[in-house]
Amino acid sequence: MCGIVGLYLKNPALESQLGALFEPMLIAMTDRGPDSAGFAIYGDEVADGTKLTLRHEDVNYDWEALAEAARAELNAEVSWFQNATVAVFKMHCDAATATAFIEAKAPEVLILSAGHSIEILKEVGLPEQIAGTFNLKGMKGTHIIGHTRMATESAVTMAGSHPFSTGEDLCLVHNGSLSNHNRLRLELKREGIHFETENDSEVGAGYLMYRLQQGDTLTQALENALKNLDGFFTFTIGTRDGFAVVRDPIACKPAVLAETEDYVAMASEYQALTTLPGIENAKVWEPEAAKIYVWERS
Repeated sequence: MCGIVGLYLKNPALESQLGALFEPMLIAMTDRGPDSAGFAIYGDEVADGTKLTLRHEDVNYDWEALAEAARAELNAEVSWFQNATVAVFKMHCDAATATAFIEAKAPEVLILSAGHSIEILKEVGLPEQIAGTFNLKGMKGTHIIGHTRMATESAVTMAGSHPFSTGEDLCLVHNGSLSNHNRLRLELKREGIHFETENDSEVGAGYLMYRLQQGDTLTQALENALKNLDGFFTFTIGTRDGFAVVRDPIACKPAVLAETEDYVAMASEYQALTTLPGIENAKVWEPEAAKIYVWERS
């Protein structure tokens, strides 16, 4: 089942309200995904370094000791803050260096996301509970995508919940099922794409990351995805500068888009859009099968 929601702001004046606008959208999808939820928010840009979202099973993990080790070994400025069960590190080095350090020095720490802008926050539980845990209502940013999960293909765990990120600032949420994900996972591993779970949605994210690494634009990567990903799906994708939606050629999974001068919003059901300002005057439509919708900042 599962529910997807996304909000891309075209009006910078709304960026301080991003979390407040998005929270009721995520909660509206509870019936479609009551076992876990999460979101990827873009903002608080680290233009000259890397931002990592990190998680450890121990809520009392010594993040400052890890930050101090990074400062000493990388000779780089490192700052961090904790948001409930995760820590967000801002490291003045490139993403490859930052992730390699964490993997070598703290292999027990899970890297949820890496990039200049992205933060991924997700946990097991009801969407309302998770929104409150991470203070979603108070968060600022440029765009955000979220997911409420009803697990059908794997266990109910934080790691198996959405969103998934397999590269810098790239994030994907998925409603549906991929039939060729096991074969693709093996092929992508040979190309250097790393996976943390057996979830088919992570394979979708990994495939898009691989195509972007080959030089595709986001639109080209999604065109290739329509050729090479078998199954039925609705994808919503976030990048550092953009937001995209695509459905498979059959388009059996529900989706609706709404656009005004201020924002673009997406949801699995229209009810999730009803609290947005000006929705009564928005252009609202069902995205066409196998048609790619992309909004990007120049």
